[in-house]
Amino acid sequence: MVGLAESLEYLDSEAAVRSLRRDAYWPKWDSPWWHMMLLHEMGETRRIPPAAIEALVLEMEKTPSTEFLDGSDYHCHCALGCVYQLLAAYGIDVDGRLPWIRQWFLRYQMSDGGFNCDAEAYAVPGECPSSMVGTIAPFEAMLFYTPRDFTAEEIEFMDRGARFLQERELWRGSPTRHNAEEREQAKAWMDLCFPRFYFYDVLRGLYALLNWADRRGVTLERARFAPVLERLEAGVEIGRRAYLGVGTRLPEGGRAKESLFPLLEAVSGNGPSRYLQEQWQKCRELGAKWFR
Repeated sequence: MVGLAESLEYLDSEAAVRSLRRDAYWPKWDSPWWHMMLLHEMGETRRIPPAAIEALVLEMEKTPSTEFLDGSDYHCHCALGCVYQLLAAYGIDVDGRLPWIRQWFLRYQMSDGGFNCDAEAYAVPGECPSSMVGTIAPFEAMLFYTPRDFTAEEIEFMDRGARFLQERELWRGSPTRHNAEEREQAKAWMDLCFPRFYFYDVLRGLYALLNWADRRGVTLERARFAPVLERLEAGVEIGRRAYLGVGTRLPEGGRAKESLFPLLEAVSGNGPSRYLQEQWQKCRELGAKWFR
């Protein structure tokens, strides 16, 4: 595949390690973080060179704070949800080496089961301005990478998150004043994207919810998700490049236009995607079991 060898070679280089030491997360979208995240979404996690994984873990172990409200770099829910999945899939004992991440998920879940990467959202009186983008990655991390029975606290976490997805019907933005802009963003969620990184689309939400139902033995009401299912049954393909136009913060300060890399461009173009098709097929299989 175009760009695959280049990404693997880059991640095995001293340049990648230096980049991670300088800043584990920035810049978007071509720091080692994003190469690794893309390989993970492609099912190529175990091909990531060990040196890059270990450098990432070491930088996260040195984190000066495990507090969300200090606004530190990758200290947001969506980033931690993504990196937890990457490291766990690679075989890292995340709860052993970075135990604060799982506790972070449990600590910062909002009362409706969602999250918001805007720290100010937690202080808004009279409403719960949670975010679908802030929620999906932590929900997936707990769901897919808890290889044992859930604790009572984790069950409560998962069930609240699933209720959040169901109440939003997988496609609705926040009804709140503080997060009103999400209602505009939600118009794009029916258009699928790959890779997702921390972005949301309705197939990603459906896949997570159906896997929760399978793990918890819960039946879902098909009619509740009719708009989403009708959209997906009409065809599953990439409809947008969610990462374009986001821009990036630079490790040395300031902002710039985001930069890309060949593998990212090769797998993200509009049209058919075997990765999305595989996920949709699994949704159909789980839906036959858990939809009524």
